[in-house]
Amino acid sequence: MSFRPFFEAHPWDEVKARIYAKTAADVERALAAPHRTLEDFKALISPAAVPYLEQMAQLSHQLTRKRFGNTVQLYVPLYLSNECQNICTYCGFSLDNKIRRRTLSSVEMLQEAAVLKDWGYEHVLLVTGEANQTVGVDYLEKALRTLRPHFAHLSMEVQPLDQEDYERLIPEGLNTVLVYQETYHRDDYKKHHPKGKKSNFNYRLDTPDRLGRAGIHKMGLGVLIGLEDWRTDCFFTALHLDYLERTYWQTKYSLSFPRLRPAEGLLQPKVEMSDRELVQLICAYRLLNEEVELSISTRESPVFRDNVVKLGITSISAGSKTNPGGYVVAPESLEQFEISDERSPAEIAAMLRRQGYEPVWKDWDATLVGLAR
Repeated sequence: MSFRPFFEAHPWDEVKARIYAKTAADVERALAAPHRTLEDFKALISPAAVPYLEQMAQLSHQLTRKRFGNTVQLYVPLYLSNECQNICTYCGFSLDNKIRRRTLSSVEMLQEAAVLKDWGYEHVLLVTGEANQTVGVDYLEKALRTLRPHFAHLSMEVQPLDQEDYERLIPEGLNTVLVYQETYHRDDYKKHHPKGKKSNFNYRLDTPDRLGRAGIHKMGLGVLIGLEDWRTDCFFTALHLDYLERTYWQTKYSLSFPRLRPAEGLLQPKVEMSDRELVQLICAYRLLNEEVELSISTRESPVFRDNVVKLGITSISAGSKTNPGGYVVAPESLEQFEISDERSPAEIAAMLRRQGYEPVWKDWDATLVGLAR
């Protein structure tokens, strides 16, 4: 099985035209439906749905509380390396940026980890650039072995790997992998990734299939909002999610909504997405899928994050640094992108409690999961 035939059966221009042709009647039918389809999702992300945003927000809040209760998961990224062999038009780590490269040693990883543990974190996202010679599978395996004794949940956002590589890393404590397609528009993908392994559109598109076959516990999907028409790109994310849930039904899934942020050498977004439109998208995903986890990062402003957490968000980062060693080892190294919400984890936890939510630092226990299998 592969997602590629499903993807190729939906030409970009036809999908885009159908989204923008949706009417108020289509939106009302979608809102009234007991179980929403991908066609309903097109209506909910269309311009025709804008007048219904308040109704969408109320439904999204209700569905999220019903499924996830009043809990919000807290996580933090731990950047291990800014070395990268790709040229990407939007990323501070791009190969053509003349920056000082740094990759953390095991000792430095533990120094960074000590800070995160003091903050209360048990859920850590390991992030690297895509440099197979420097931060390949051997390095990632070493990182997992180094950090596994200190955290309950280890996620990864690194270069796409082969299935056997994932099968090698999962026993070392790898729980979740985030792999963003960046954009599902083939031509624009090629334009933004002119050099390096990441320029292979199909290999990246097939990554979730390799993860599913390897038996990963959870995977995260998304696009980089601003590279192409966000409505069309996010429909393809929903199509991908629908396929994965039916094919690898034992795996859990999450979605993220990264909007382009300032970075070294960054291009200007092709398409601007307003805050109201991002709210519309978050609510539309929740109305389509009550089970999927929805995550919001420190890319977004404090005011926006404070308000959107009530509308479907189930996980949130706090205190994030996007440079290797950013917490204590090398705080002056170049960031991958600028963050917007600079509040501490304690401040974010207090904000959640004021809104009636319980911040969760540890969402599962490896021992219990092992017993349940």
